[in-house]
Amino acid sequence: MKLLLVSAFIAVAFAAQSEEQVKIVSQHYEINADGSYKYDYETGNGISAQQEGSLKNAGNKETEAEEVKGSYQYTAPDGTPIKIQYVANEFGFQPKGDHLPTPPPVPAAILKALEYIRTHPEAEAAKKL
Repeated sequence: MKLLLVSAFIAVAFAAQSEEQVKIVSQHYEINADGSYKYDYETGNGISAQQEGSLKNAGNKETEAEEVKGSYQYTAPDGTPIKIQYVANEFGFQPKGDHLPTPPPVPAAILKALEYIRTHPEAEAAKKL
C-alpha cells in the first residue's frame, strides 16, 4: 500500500513538472439580461473556441428551447488540424467536422421503398384498418 502511495506521489510530481503552461492570447465574453451569451478565446498553442447561446421561443412553453451554437479547433498530437462546428438544442448535440465518421449511404432499394410509402399514403392507411 505504501509503495502504491509513493508511486502515485512520484507520478503526480513528475506530471506537474512536465506540464507546460499555456497562455491565453485573447478572451471575450458577453452575458445579456435575457440570458443569452457569447464567448470566445484563443490560447498560445493554437486552441480556439467560440460559443453563443440563447432561449428560442421564449415564453411559449410548448416550443421554448435553449440553443447553443459554436465551434472549436486545435491540432491533434499527430499534426491533424481538428475543427468542430456544433449546434445543441431540442434535437440534441449535432457536431460537424471533416474528421468525424459519416454513415454509409442508404441503399437504393430502401430509398425506393420509402419513396413508394411517401407517394402512396392511402396504402398504409388501408393496412391499419
